[in-house]
Amino acid sequence: MQVTMKPLGDSALMVQLGEGMDPSIHAKVRNLSALLQAQPFEGFIETVPAYNNVTIHYNPYTVRLARFGEEGLTSYQKVSAYTESLIQQMGGEQSFEERTITIPVYYGDEFGPDLAYVAEANGLSIEDVIRIHSENEYLVYMIGFAPGFPFMGGMNEAIATPRRETPRLSIPSGSVGIAGKQTGVYPMETPGGWQIIGRTPKKLFLPDLSPPSLLQSGDKIKFVPITLEEYRNMEEAME
Repeated sequence: MQVTMKPLGDSALMVQLGEGMDPSIHAKVRNLSALLQAQPFEGFIETVPAYNNVTIHYNPYTVRLARFGEEGLTSYQKVSAYTESLIQQMGGEQSFEERTITIPVYYGDEFGPDLAYVAEANGLSIEDVIRIHSENEYLVYMIGFAPGFPFMGGMNEAIATPRRETPRLSIPSGSVGIAGKQTGVYPMETPGGWQIIGRTPKKLFLPDLSPPSLLQSGDKIKFVPITLEEYRNMEEAME
């Protein structure tokens, strides 16, 4: 396994487990994150999984005084050695819970102002774009940009489309977009440059819950097309 570690300031360690967007590499990221949460060291705060790396946040003062690892090591060295020992434990078995979540989407019209552009840019019909986007299962590689925003891989390259040259100042909550070979969902109203093809009534950012994000790194996502009436009914039921 290709592993590199480097400090991020004096209170975080980034562990790189490979290169690029690859489900097998991301599984290792999730495994390591799950192991750290199940077997935390003294001073551990949290892990932040990404595409091919996991960032480990810790309290350097607590780690330095903690009775684990060799004497005389810095906090970074102690955390690095502990993390390396966990990596050695990692086998082929999955140590995290895998979830599949369905997200209903109304495609097009005012909710998907860029749907026609995505279709034209790829030489497809609007119906083709909807079918292709909703027939795949997606993997959430990371949560970022805005609270609860999922960056997903696994999209068919037939509908891959670059970001807009000029980002919009405001994109409504629930908007489903495409940027290059990725798709994602805006959990709240925010500026953004993704090509917007639809909208979901499902709430992704849940501030009253812990964690406050409906989706987590490692989740499998399935988009399901719905009618405008179904969208309105779901939206009303969630209010």
